[in-house]
Amino acid sequence: MRFLSSTTPSATSLYSSISCHFSSVPKLPRLPSLPYIPSNYRPRVVQEAQKVLTDYLHTTRALPYAYAEHIGTNSIFSLRSTISKLRSSASTFSKNFQKFLRYHPINEFEFFFESIGIHPLEICKFLPAKKFFFSEDSRALNAACALSDFGFPWKMLGKLYEEEVSIFCTSPQDLTARLCGFKALGFNSVSVIGICLAFPCVLSGERELGGEVDTLFDDFKRLFIDFDLTSFVQENVDAWYEVCRKIRVFYNLGCEKGKTGELMGRSKHIFLNYSEEVLVKKAEFFSRLSVRKGNVGLLLLEKPEIFIFDLESREISVLCFLKHFGLSVENLKSVAQNRPYVWGRNKMANVPHVMRALGLHEWFFDKIKNGDHNLLADYSISSLDEDTDKKFIDTLDRIRSSRTPLHTIGKLNFLHGIGFGENYLTIKVLENLHGTSCELQERFDCLLRTGIEFPKLCRMIFLLPKILSQKPETLERKVDFLCQEIGVSLKYLDIFPAYLIFDLENRIKPRYRIHAWLTEKGLCRKQYSPASLIATSEKQFIARLYKIHPAAPKHWLELFLCKNTVAAKKKK
Repeated sequence: MRFLSSTTPSATSLYSSISCHFSSVPKLPRLPSLPYIPSNYRPRVVQEAQKVLTDYLHTTRALPYAYAEHIGTNSIFSLRSTISKLRSSASTFSKNFQKFLRYHPINEFEFFFESIGIHPLEICKFLPAKKFFFSEDSRALNAACALSDFGFPWKMLGKLYEEEVSIFCTSPQDLTARLCGFKALGFNSVSVIGICLAFPCVLSGERELGGEVDTLFDDFKRLFIDFDLTSFVQENVDAWYEVCRKIRVFYNLGCEKGKTGELMGRSKHIFLNYSEEVLVKKAEFFSRLSVRKGNVGLLLLEKPEIFIFDLESREISVLCFLKHFGLSVENLKSVAQNRPYVWGRNKMANVPHVMRALGLHEWFFDKIKNGDHNLLADYSISSLDEDTDKKFIDTLDRIRSSRTPLHTIGKLNFLHGIGFGENYLTIKVLENLHGTSCELQERFDCLLRTGIEFPKLCRMIFLLPKILSQKPETLERKVDFLCQEIGVSLKYLDIFPAYLIFDLENRIKPRYRIHAWLTEKGLCRKQYSPASLIATSEKQFIARLYKIHPAAPKHWLELFLCKNTVAAKKKK
């Protein structure tokens, strides 16, 4: 493919909803410095500090040694922050730190939350107000100890806390009883831990066993026991947690709990052979077709061979691809006439938005769902010159040799990502786009959120690229004014897309409002369309006002000039 970078934009990204594992997690901050300790002694000093902290929690704060050690060993950021201001030589550090802890008690919750795996920058969100010691509120610690005794890795308990804090308000006895209840269903301890880490809701102290939890375990029994997935998973928490997170991907896609276990069992190899990231990427590809998420999950489970298909890097010819999938000649002529900017080459990764730009996304998904999914793997471009546009290639060469190739290629990739093909019409649109690829994507997504249909929005951009040269909030205000105050539907943009180009404050609002005022006063009996009010030149607009009433132009100019004068003063 002739792109410098791969951009596959998504109006509603699924990474946040399908897999929180791939959501943006803040990077670990730099470890607090130890300015008063020579660099060659710092590793030893940190180890000594961990031992002193562990002994302090055990002897002074009366924590069982195993839990004190968990906290002392796994809270390196909080520990270094505490000792960073301690002036001491390496030889006297342990004694000085012990003395420091006697007279400067630490916030035990801060160390605890870090030790169970909560990100250091997120700890402040969970600290209880005006409480520093476990003796003031020991519920979270007691719950963590009960979970640790069952076999939960201490450093993974933060995953439970962040998703279902109510777990840590549950008594240790109730937690243990619930975990033992899961084992009684036929699962071993390691698989129960993996399930709970991936589905914290099953341990929530606010939910009784039943309903959603029962249906989940019905699926788990079918998959793990009846289809014997257990035999293929290593007996360690990490392996079970990984498998359970993959199962969660399909529930997040909308697969019905309690009714998907058998289908998962028949396709159990996808949970063993593919990473969670691969599952999410495949799901995201089909979800960009704007079909119901549950249908995407079922498609992937019913046709697991899709996971071996390359849906990213291959090139396609849009025309030949549609022929390959059996689109009729009549329909091909129709889309060619109405959507010429889509033709040419593109990337397989952009196919979902190509189909949406053509209005064929439902047809395409139905073809795949009904047995033609292998056509995705069978398709290939027959020759190097197939469906190439010489003007596009020549322009692309000039872009690459220009002063800002990456910026321009980024914008071009944005257009390809929303369905525009490698053709000269796309280049003409590109020449009138202003902003970075990220800004253009943000504005495009903003207009989609207002309710404008995807193929109609692509056509609007083809006709008036400058629509995307405005800030999202400006576009939102214009659409809101059109629907709420003018009182027409979004379909009006089909015949008057230029509405989005005109200035809202200095053109659209004043012209519409004086017309509404004249109508309200009974002076104007003709109902003018928004297009005739907004798109008319200033001279013609004033002439029309004069026909309505000879005094109307004077009133208009007074209001308009007054408003502009005030606006100019505010800018100064």
